Amino acid sequence: MFVTVDATILHADLDAFYASVEQRDDPGLRGRPVIVGGGVVLAASYEAKAHGVRTAMGGAQARQLCPQAIVVPPRMSAYSEASAAVFEVFEQTTPLVEGLSIDEAFLDVGGLRRISGAPADIAAKLRRDVLDQVGLPITVGVARTKFLAKVASGVAKPDGLLVVPPDRELAFLHPLNVGRLWGVGEVTAKKLHDRGITTVGHVAELPQSALVAMLGQAAGRHLHALAHNRDPRPVRVGHRRGSVGAQRALGQRPRSTEEVDAILTGLVDRVTRRMRAAGRTGRTIVLRLRFADFSRVTRSHTLSHPTAQTNEILQAVRGLRAAAAPMIERRGLTLVGVAVGNLDDDSAVQLALPFDRRQHDALDEAVDKVRRRFDSGAVTRAALLGRDQGISVPLLPD
Repeated sequence: MFVTVDATILHADLDAFYASVEQRDDPGLRGRPVIVGGGVVLAASYEAKAHGVRTAMGGAQARQLCPQAIVVPPRMSAYSEASAAVFEVFEQTTPLVEGLSIDEAFLDVGGLRRISGAPADIAAKLRRDVLDQVGLPITVGVARTKFLAKVASGVAKPDGLLVVPPDRELAFLHPLNVGRLWGVGEVTAKKLHDRGITTVGHVAELPQSALVAMLGQAAGRHLHALAHNRDPRPVRVGHRRGSVGAQRALGQRPRSTEEVDAILTGLVDRVTRRMRAAGRTGRTIVLRLRFADFSRVTRSHTLSHPTAQTNEILQAVRGLRAAAAPMIERRGLTLVGVAVGNLDDDSAVQLALPFDRRQHDALDEAVDKVRRRFDSGAVTRAALLGRDQGISVPLLPD
């Protein structure tokens, strides 16, 4: 089992990333509430967040909460360039970097004490370097485990640095709200709150068997370990993601069944293109829904074989959506997401495919080739013609 003795893991997280890039590039926006995206909020500066504006909120609601906010259109190329520059700074700091998204990463600085100093000093220099070289504020948490480093950065936001010494871990962790534990969303938090369990310390006081009885085996064991800061995962360099997904916020406007189907078609098309480009296939299809009352539902289906075929995955997603149709109609839909997990490398799978599936895969690959040669929108599905497919956000390599 891997566990560091000292606090040598950094979690570095850019603050309000998209909005910070806009404020960096336009001095007139600095210190003012900024919303990126009009119909749906893609990002909000901390000045806007102070008024209750949140990511994925409808634009009209956001402007009601913060009438003085400045709304700017997203510039995805600028965010991609900024992310690449920040990751260069990460890699100059240590060769052990595990990217989580375009605006956050874990860094292991355990072997750098003689060269670069103590982890706290390395973290402080990292923050200075990102600000000096890229012009963006970044928050860093430092701890003995990945879990606690991420919690520390969350507590330190915005634009902060927090080191959790090994002898103060539980004293820091236990007073925090249970929502700080990975895996505790609204549903799990309500189950815990209904039983008077509001802090991480309350979770730690319970035997694992009680948490398992309350939340199920996987979640109960997971939360019991985290509440005691047991997280043996090392920082992994070059780790391939375990799933590929995409989502789209819809705002508050009601959507017809045809609109929802077109949106899901676009998301599946986007996900399967990424999978084929990365040489991945997957078996577990996941549909995520968020409703107008802010509740969420996740539905999944595992295929008998791995695939990256657009039509096959789309049919599975449509089946999941049909099963959730009563909830969608009753609660209203504000966000949809599609993901494919249980990923495999594509090369070993292709040889065993039946002829008809190889034909479908060949068609997908031909379409991908045209898109790479010309414009990504040069070829699209008939159901998507004339429809806004939303914004493709920049991502780390798959």
